[in-house]
Amino acid sequence: MAACSSLSSVCQYETKKVLRIYSVWYGSLKWLIHLIVTLYVSIVLLADRRYQKKDSVISSVHMKVKGVSQTDRRVWDTAEYTIPGQGVNSFFVLTNIITTENQVQGLCPEFPLAKAVCNTDKSCTKGRVDPQGNGIQTGKCVKYNSTVNTCEVYAWCPVESAKTAPKPAILESAENFTVLIKNNVHFPKFDYTTRNIPPEFNISCIYSKHQASLCPIFRLGDILEEAGEKFSELAIQGGIIGIEINWDCNLDAWGNRCRPNYGFRRLDDKRTNEGLYPGYNFRFARYYKQPGGKEERTLIKAYGIRFDILIFGTAGKFNFFELVVYIGSVLSYFGMAEFFVDCLLTSSTGFCCCKPDPVKEYYYNKKCQEVLGPRNTMFYVTFVDEPGILMIDRLSGTSLQTTEGRFIDKRQGDFVQSSQLPYRDRPISPQNSEELQLLPNQREGSCFRERPSWCRCGKCGPAGPFWEQLCCRKTEGPCIAHSSSFEQLVLSQSRLELVLLYKDPFLDLRGAEAANTLFRHCAYEQYIHWRFGEGDLSARAVMPNCCRGRIREVFPKENGEGKYSGFGKRW
Repeated sequence: MAACSSLSSVCQYETKKVLRIYSVWYGSLKWLIHLIVTLYVSIVLLADRRYQKKDSVISSVHMKVKGVSQTDRRVWDTAEYTIPGQGVNSFFVLTNIITTENQVQGLCPEFPLAKAVCNTDKSCTKGRVDPQGNGIQTGKCVKYNSTVNTCEVYAWCPVESAKTAPKPAILESAENFTVLIKNNVHFPKFDYTTRNIPPEFNISCIYSKHQASLCPIFRLGDILEEAGEKFSELAIQGGIIGIEINWDCNLDAWGNRCRPNYGFRRLDDKRTNEGLYPGYNFRFARYYKQPGGKEERTLIKAYGIRFDILIFGTAGKFNFFELVVYIGSVLSYFGMAEFFVDCLLTSSTGFCCCKPDPVKEYYYNKKCQEVLGPRNTMFYVTFVDEPGILMIDRLSGTSLQTTEGRFIDKRQGDFVQSSQLPYRDRPISPQNSEELQLLPNQREGSCFRERPSWCRCGKCGPAGPFWEQLCCRKTEGPCIAHSSSFEQLVLSQSRLELVLLYKDPFLDLRGAEAANTLFRHCAYEQYIHWRFGEGDLSARAVMPNCCRGRIREVFPKENGEGKYSGFGKRW
């Protein structure tokens, strides 16, 4: 990859390299996963209309309750049983009451609550207010009835006496009342307005889920039945019922549809026990003036059903950019096929056995290449009596011959191709006129050198830096630098000429000193390609002392006493 700071990288294009596997099983599995993903994406696209731009609803609601009921003492009309102001988009229908009539402010005994029952005045505290009581205690204990004494209070007297709602409910017949719900909705993004009352609206219709699903007039008993409740039971203690109006609108020209869907459910917890105030109730009073001007009231504890109108919904319309965004977001799903097949291929064992699969190992070696992170020091060495390449990234300060490392696989390539170039196989010898003559320092061969302690082949010479203290072998044995393979693949002048001319056809090899240098460096490269294979290891590949010395003996510097650069100069 080119450096980011390079100007030429702006005009470059990079793409991934693909590894193609010919397999009926894995190919079929890939296309099966692609088919499943395609079906899923298409179904979601059409069912959820992901190609549309969406907008949320803005609405207003208006309700009208109709119905008349008669009890033993009075006739109840709309003004009697509907009480406004119970919440936004809601209405309340009275179903049961407890009344306390002719109340005036004065002194009277408290209702016999637990904290109000007394035996003497000491049990009552003047000015005390009980949150569950009806007034302010005066400090006196008075008789409530023939069996119970309670604290006297200053309150609206007589205090409310009944504490349980009548059964059955007084307005049990309210289940036949009807309510008209007017709902206007607007979608600002599309400037679209509509309402739940259809143009062909019949004022005599009653909502039915299967027969009149668009009628905006609802019978209260039917609402509770749709919510799974019985009106006669809920009317005693009261409760809260939700009326849901869902607008799911398709504003496309080819499929325009915008109609409400109604749903009903109970919102309060009907499992609440008596101590936690079940149902729904509240108190209010109606005030009068007596002939003498004294104020009087009737206290009403009202039980009933509060109906909350819940409006929600969205509208959608085709939008090209939404379609493009959806397609772009689901393209990654097709990568699941590659991920799943790779998991099967790279797993070390099959499903039915515990033995390694050679096919999977082959695929893994083709696909994956292990590399380490950046290191300040990195060496690669090989030994003729051990397979692979030893990678050393931690130095011990001693010779490379004894330093521990990790073996990696050799990648064959360039050298095999270059070794197939035609050449005349001729052994190297001083008598061959076509070979460069060896200088006098050749007769000081390896047999006259003092053998270092780290040498295993007996042909290595003295070395100073630790990176030059390396033999071609890990154990005792013959030296590769004096083998026929080394002479033919590394030292053969005819081969080196072909390699050099293959790289540069106009290269001049007639100058002795220049040719020696070119042949020596080319021999280094041939040995590295031979022993380290194809790859990017050459910059850190270390040549054994015996092999490097053998090459320098055959292709020395002109004066024979010159210093060579060595491995360290290549950093």
